[in-house]
Amino acid sequence: MARYTGAVCRLCRREGDKLFLKGERCYTAKCAMERRPYAPGQHGNRRAKVSEYGLQLRTKQKAKRIYGVLETQFRNYYETAAHQKGITGENLLVLLEMRLDNVAYRAGLGRSRTEARQIVRHNHILVNGKKVNIPSYQVKVGDVITVKEKSQSTQGMKNIIETTASRSVTEWLDADLENFTVKITAKPERDQILIPVEETLIVELYSK
Repeated sequence: MARYTGAVCRLCRREGDKLFLKGERCYTAKCAMERRPYAPGQHGNRRAKVSEYGLQLRTKQKAKRIYGVLETQFRNYYETAAHQKGITGENLLVLLEMRLDNVAYRAGLGRSRTEARQIVRHNHILVNGKKVNIPSYQVKVGDVITVKEKSQSTQGMKNIIETTASRSVTEWLDADLENFTVKITAKPERDQILIPVEETLIVELYSK
């Protein structure tokens, strides 16, 4: 699956908000948004009037970049959400939250979504005892995610758990990091999805 491989700090600066794409670095003074809180490029620090369309576009781009999804896949998520019962925007965010790489990140099995995605791709994750190496895999309520036994003892995994152990885990996950186990106990509610995105603007954009 294609993915963005360029500099990620410029993505936060372009959206004017911390997207936490580099894990723990985003919480330090080294964060690009702390040092240069304006858009990248020659004219980045100029104030520009944003149109209604521009606001909708920027919101969509922000959501894509937070979850590490490119345009075609994001559009497919929207189409799926639009055909589900309920509110389309909320359905969209739930689909993105229930991606395996995002769940691994939310549970503390990655310091960033990028790292969690790599852990999934490198065959370190089991879902209900079976190897799954597809970051976009949609988990379901009741699924149990574990780190492969051989991977649990690696220094890299120990470092991750040590870093994320103090991070609060979202309410719809039951994470036991000492045993490298995560259970999906419920679908996330909108107020449990803490990302700086107004999903109604995305729906307005795609509805045109």
